[in-house]
Amino acid sequence: MLYTSTRNKNVQISAAEAITKGISEDGGLFVPMEIPQVDAAFIASLQEKDYIERAVAVLGLFLKDFSEDELRAYARGAYGGGKFSGSSPAPVVAANDRLNILELWHGPTCAFKDMALQILPYLLTGSAKKIHNDKKIIILVATSGDTGKAALEGFCDVAGTGILVFYPVDGVSPMQKLQMTTQKGDNVGVCAINGNFDDAQNGVKAIFTAPAVKARLAENGYAFSSANSINWGRLVPQIVYYFSAYADMVNQGKLAFGEKMNVVVPTGNFGNILAAYYAKRMGLPVNKLICASNANNVLTDFIETGVYDRNRKFYTTISPSMDILISSNLERLLFMLSGGNDEEIRSLYRQLAETGTYRVSDAIAKAVKADFAAGYCDDAATRATIGRIFAQDGYLCDTHTAVAVTVYESYLAKTGDTTPAVIASTASPYKFSASVLDAVSGGEIHSADEFSMVHELEEKTGVPAPEQLRSLKGKTPRFTDVCKKEDMCKQVYAMLGIQ
Repeated sequence: MLYTSTRNKNVQISAAEAITKGISEDGGLFVPMEIPQVDAAFIASLQEKDYIERAVAVLGLFLKDFSEDELRAYARGAYGGGKFSGSSPAPVVAANDRLNILELWHGPTCAFKDMALQILPYLLTGSAKKIHNDKKIIILVATSGDTGKAALEGFCDVAGTGILVFYPVDGVSPMQKLQMTTQKGDNVGVCAINGNFDDAQNGVKAIFTAPAVKARLAENGYAFSSANSINWGRLVPQIVYYFSAYADMVNQGKLAFGEKMNVVVPTGNFGNILAAYYAKRMGLPVNKLICASNANNVLTDFIETGVYDRNRKFYTTISPSMDILISSNLERLLFMLSGGNDEEIRSLYRQLAETGTYRVSDAIAKAVKADFAAGYCDDAATRATIGRIFAQDGYLCDTHTAVAVTVYESYLAKTGDTTPAVIASTASPYKFSASVLDAVSGGEIHSADEFSMVHELEEKTGVPAPEQLRSLKGKTPRFTDVCKKEDMCKQVYAMLGIQ
């Protein structure tokens, strides 16, 4: 199993090299040169396995550099040992008779990013050993809230690594900010930027691909890698939970074996839903992939029109992890749908860099619409859904899951498609306690600070807050730096002690 770059199909490297590098030197993203195919027997076998063994089975199809024993050790380290609450790291829970919720937030940081970022340190350090990379690996991360904390937690004090996280100063929730800025560990660094997530992401990509920066780091014994979903090692573990969800849906009697399911995903950077697309291309019985956006609805417009246009107003919403106008992982989808045409991808992303927009070919636009549906909602609709679902069913959604529920209900009303669906739930409601409390209380909030709101939300709903969030109360932030977006590279040098 070799990997190539979306912008240079002459690249052919191993999985270990792809994971260690994170992003190709040409600015492209690494993708497998072939998509492994599964049969009914493989899918049926997952019904009898626990999540760890499901992960070993699926990851083994893509990561041929690693033995089954290595992958099993990594999966046990990531998903075992009490790191995730409950009987499964990714349970399917019925909110009501039509809403099957894939809860992906039972890990140490209460967000779906834990599903990949608990195993990525094992994959990355294992990959570095396989390619004999003796440099200290610096994980450079741009975050809209959840990736940052999950990456910090995953790489905290991992030997041979360091991690530096950039986040938009006004673009994360107070709880997300506190999670990052209070992070323990001798190998971690956190800095806010004056800008939005796209600024942070663009800055990280520019640092990654600058030859002068790469050379300077090498002189000091460092090499960059990424924990964002631009890294294949971050994306491939996400494929696992869609296979797991299908097995659980069958086991629970929600699906007949072989019957197709719809998948609904709230997404901004397109990685989470792309993982579901990979699962479908592998042979998992998936019907429609329903892409749910907030007011930053660049993906909705693209899926419906074939035009990607980031030249629009940027909204700061109550679902901040989706406040994104440049969806990096879309590049992987377009490369696949173009038949691996790297020249076409280079042209599209040159247009995006120069003009902020591109139009895909009619053939690609048609292929996108064949597999994907899309919708979006604003903050008012998000709040209304949180309040309504809790009042009707006693199920408490966070602000991102509520976007997915809203879009799915609109899709159902519009199409009449009654295919059983699973909805990806990406975060604990307590990561966004102010907005969720506002939604379930009709705006009658009596608390003034974040942790009083957590307590009030518990009292109002009877749903306990995760201890890892409750325990942040009273902690003093370690990291308070804020830099200009154009000074991110200088900040990297400063955090690494490079003069």
